[in-house]
Amino acid sequence: MMRVFRHKRTGVALLSGCALALGLLRVPAGAAVATPATNVVTYEAFGAVGDGVTDDLPAIRAAHAHANQHGLPVRSNPNATYHLGRRALTAIIATDTDWGTSRFIIDDSRGVENSRQPLFEVRSLLKPLRLKIDRLQRGQDRLNLRPASDCLVLVENRHRKVFIRRGLNQNDGTGQKEVFILRQDGSIEGAIDWDYDVVTRVEARPIDPKPLVLRGGIFTNLANRLPSRVNNTYWGRNIQISRSHTEVVGVTLHVTGETETGHPYGGFLSVQQCANITLRDCRIDGRRAYETIGSAGKPVSKGTYGYTANLVVNFRMIGCRMDDIHDRTRWGVIGCNFMKNILVEDCELSRMDVHQGVSGSYIIRRTTLGHAGLNAIGRGRLIVEDSTLHGRNLIWFRSDYGSTWEGEVLIRNSRWIPPVSQAGGLVMFGMQNDGTHNFGYSCSMPRVIRIEGLFVDDARQPPDAPGIMFFSDPLGAAPGKRPFPYRLTERLEVRGLQTASGRTPGVCANPEVARAIRVVLAADSPSGEPRNAVQNE
Repeated sequence: MMRVFRHKRTGVALLSGCALALGLLRVPAGAAVATPATNVVTYEAFGAVGDGVTDDLPAIRAAHAHANQHGLPVRSNPNATYHLGRRALTAIIATDTDWGTSRFIIDDSRGVENSRQPLFEVRSLLKPLRLKIDRLQRGQDRLNLRPASDCLVLVENRHRKVFIRRGLNQNDGTGQKEVFILRQDGSIEGAIDWDYDVVTRVEARPIDPKPLVLRGGIFTNLANRLPSRVNNTYWGRNIQISRSHTEVVGVTLHVTGETETGHPYGGFLSVQQCANITLRDCRIDGRRAYETIGSAGKPVSKGTYGYTANLVVNFRMIGCRMDDIHDRTRWGVIGCNFMKNILVEDCELSRMDVHQGVSGSYIIRRTTLGHAGLNAIGRGRLIVEDSTLHGRNLIWFRSDYGSTWEGEVLIRNSRWIPPVSQAGGLVMFGMQNDGTHNFGYSCSMPRVIRIEGLFVDDARQPPDAPGIMFFSDPLGAAPGKRPFPYRLTERLEVRGLQTASGRTPGVCANPEVARAIRVVLAADSPSGEPRNAVQNE
C-alpha cells in the first residue's frame, strides 16, 4: 500500500510502496498525491516544475509508477513545458494519459546517457503466458490450445532465414517469425504465414480487455548532431508502444536544430509486438536524410521514420499528418516489418512503406502519399481507394526484398500524379527480380491486378517523353539461368482508366512479360469502348 511520510532531516514528503522500488521519489511538502479518491495523477504532485528548463523526467516517471500501481489516469498541466532531460530514464505508461496542450522538450543536441532508450513506454501490466507450440502450417487458423485470455503470440524458427536483403543494404536475412492473436477458444486471428517444422521461440502476451488511450502532447526535439558516418545507429528517445489495445490520439512532434550531420531516429511513435493499435490525428515532422556507408561498402541514404511498427496485428493510422510531403530532403514517416492487417485512412504522409512484409489486408483509403509513395511487400489483398499518390510508381514493390506480392491488388477511384521527366518513362507498378537471388521465399508479382477508376495526371510530362507502362521490366535483359524464378502477374483487369495526356498505356517494355499477362478490358463508356485503356506490346 502507498504511504506518505516525512524525512526526519529535511521534512520533505516521501512515498513508500512502488516509490521505494524506484528509490525514494520526492513530492513537495503539502502536495496532494492522487489516490483512488482524487481519481487523477499529476506530474506536479511528484515534483515536476514544468518551466522548460528543469529536468522533469524523474518526476514524470514517478507519477506514472504511482498511477500504474493504483490504476489511476494521468493528466499533465496544459500550460506546462516539461523538459525531459538527457538521463537514461523511461516512464512506464499503463493507464490512460492525457497530455492535452502540454509541451515537452527533448534536447538531444548535447548528447545523452543512452540514445537508444525510450522516454516513454506504453506497456501492459499483465504477466506473459506460457505456451508450447512445436510446429505450425501456413494458413493454419486454429491451435489445440486454450489460453486463459486472448493473447498476442510471437513464434520464430531461428534456423530458417527469410527477407534476405539484396542491394546496398544487403544482409543474411532474419529468423522466420510472425505474430498472431490466439483466442481463448483456440482460434487464430492473423492466419499463419509460414510453415514451421520447428518453433524455437514462443512468446505470449495477454491482450488487455480495456483500451488504453494516450492523448495530446506537443513535443519538440532538438536533434542530435553527431557525425553521420560514425557509429550510425538509430536513436530512441521516443514513445514505444508494446501494449495491445492502445489508441494514441493527437500526439505532435516538431523537429528542430538539424545540421548537415546527424544520426537517424527509429520512429518517435514506435509500435512493437502487440495487436489492435490505432494512431489517430497525430502529426510528426519529417527529418533529414543523411548519408552513410551501407553493408555493400557504398554510400546509402540513412533516414528517420516518424512512425515505426514491427510485429503488429491490426494496425491503423487514421487522420495522421506530417509537414511538406513533397520535400525530398526529408525521409518518409513510416516503415514497418512483420505486419498483419494495415489500414491507413484519411492521412497525408510522404510515404507508406512495408519492408519485411504485411499479410492479410493492406488498405490505403482517402489518403494522400507524397514523393516517396506507396511501397509494398507481402501477401493478401492490397487496396488503394479514393486516394492520391505522388510516387515515382503508383506502387513500388521493393526490389531489395524480391518485389513480391502474393495475392491481389485493387485500385479504385484514385489518382496518380507522377514526378516530371522520369528516365525511362512512367511505370505504374514497379518491380525488379531477375530470378538470381535467394530471398528465403518464392517471389511473385501480384496474381491479379484490378483497376476500377484511375486518373493518371501525366499532363506535365514532356511531349517527347516515353509512354506509360503498367509494369516495369522485372526480369531484365541479362541472359542465363534463373534459379529462383519470379512468377508473373496472371491477369490485369482495367475499367475506368484515364490519362491527362490521352496516351494509351502499354503493358511492359519486355515482350516476354507483356505476352504472359492476360489483359481484360471492361467497357466504361456509353459506346462500350474503354477510354485510354491499354496497349499490348
